[in-house]
Amino acid sequence: MQFKHVTLDFDGPVAVLKLDHQEVMNAVSMDMLGGLAEALDTIDEKKAEVRCVVLTGAGRAFCTGANLQGRNQQKPGKSNAGAALETGFHPFLRRLRNLHCPLVTSVNGPAAGAGMSFALMGDMILCARSAYFLQAFRRIGLVPDCGSTWLLPRLIGRARSVELSLMGERLPAEKALEWGLVNRVHDDTALGDETMKLAHELANGPTIALSLIRKLYWESPDNSFEDQLNLEFVSQRIAGSAEDFKEGVTAFLEKRPAKFKGK
Repeated sequence: MQFKHVTLDFDGPVAVLKLDHQEVMNAVSMDMLGGLAEALDTIDEKKAEVRCVVLTGAGRAFCTGANLQGRNQQKPGKSNAGAALETGFHPFLRRLRNLHCPLVTSVNGPAAGAGMSFALMGDMILCARSAYFLQAFRRIGLVPDCGSTWLLPRLIGRARSVELSLMGERLPAEKALEWGLVNRVHDDTALGDETMKLAHELANGPTIALSLIRKLYWESPDNSFEDQLNLEFVSQRIAGSAEDFKEGVTAFLEKRPAKFKGK
């Protein structure tokens, strides 16, 4: 399925959402954000069938941040550089945050600026060996946005986060793996296959439980220990009432692989 600068394909229970504006290395425009919103609407309509979402880029880049074409025509002091955040970027990020199923980001090339934030939204983050991350904002006189100042300190600590943002230097995929920023690094030619292999493994899992797991970890950084205990209690009751819990226990007792249905 084709939307504005976005493609959406379905491989069984896996939805593959691809940023596709290769002429600008998948830089994000308002048109692309509109296309992403429509694609997510389609995924929502197929919620009962879609049990994992993959986000990746077309061509040689994952996403190089916001599309800056025409921005140099704006007069100093007259630009509202943050206007697109609340109208386009933030709604997209919130929808990724609240997905009903696991999100795998497959970083096939440079992930810069907002593109780095998009990549870091993944529950599992896979990278091509040639990929790199870049907090590009300081290079054009802006501050980090799209949630990067929330995500980065929680993933790699304050010192490394501030350094990436102040210095604007590339972070290669291998170093990102060493720092714990991403989950896995694969050879460029293997990334696509490894991504889909992982996505299908997640899609064949207990979708309700996996959705609750991602929610628990999203909520955890801002919760007290007591708050988190309470959230675990509520989540466990929901997971325990699902059909997949009964199947999981039965399969365990029968010493066979579970056949989860996502219900």
